[in-house]
Amino acid sequence: MMDASDKNALLDLAIAAALRAGPQIMSVYAEDFVVRRKDDQSPVTLADEIAEATILTMLEREAPGVAAIAEERTARRGSSQAAPSRFWAIDPLDGTKEFVARNGEFTVNIGLIENALPVLGVVYAPALDLLYAAAGPGTARRRIAGGFEAVSARRVPAQGAVVVHSRSHNNSPRIAEFVAKLPGAVRTVSGSAIKFCMLAAGEADIYPRFGPTMEWDTAAGQAILEAAGGSVSTLEGTPLTYGKPEFRNAGFVARGRD
Repeated sequence: MMDASDKNALLDLAIAAALRAGPQIMSVYAEDFVVRRKDDQSPVTLADEIAEATILTMLEREAPGVAAIAEERTARRGSSQAAPSRFWAIDPLDGTKEFVARNGEFTVNIGLIENALPVLGVVYAPALDLLYAAAGPGTARRRIAGGFEAVSARRVPAQGAVVVHSRSHNNSPRIAEFVAKLPGAVRTVSGSAIKFCMLAAGEADIYPRFGPTMEWDTAAGQAILEAAGGSVSTLEGTPLTYGKPEFRNAGFVARGRD
């Protein structure tokens, strides 16, 4: 296990990598860009690829002993490799659909997994100039206009909980059924891992996800939310862990404080 100084050094490195990738993403965002389709039909752009190359270069140079599992490299090489006990889970541009729609709700996600659990994370929304980071209980914070402030998840209310979900799931029957069981619940939408950060900052209470995701989609956000006092569990109520076959998650529910 890492001691606090090692963890903080790796967090600083992840923050620096995310901040380096952000302007590169925004330079593509400001121009006309081509949207291609990967084998799974998900979109990819030059911004995904440039940001990932920058992040991997920095992380592998400064932390050569930590493996890196990144979305675009995994798409090229395949996801059949066994997961090491400690690895970076990197999504260089989470919310590519939001990027293409130009609504600003996309993020750089860098999480660190140790023994199947996310131990630190950085989520950076370059279009919003908003960065969240954490490396263990009580360390969750966000950077706004260059300064950091602590954030904390709020207790999930028995009445009137705010449920956040993806914009593309507005018409999901499962979301509607889930919300209907919560007295007075209010729905709101957001793209990418920003949803985890809304819970971590006490701006929403529950984030249900019924479809599959990949571990690089969730690792950084989970680390931040759990550091802020919230939780993430599978639909069966067990902890959401990492290093699974093909790095694939089933459904989950993220929550503020119980």
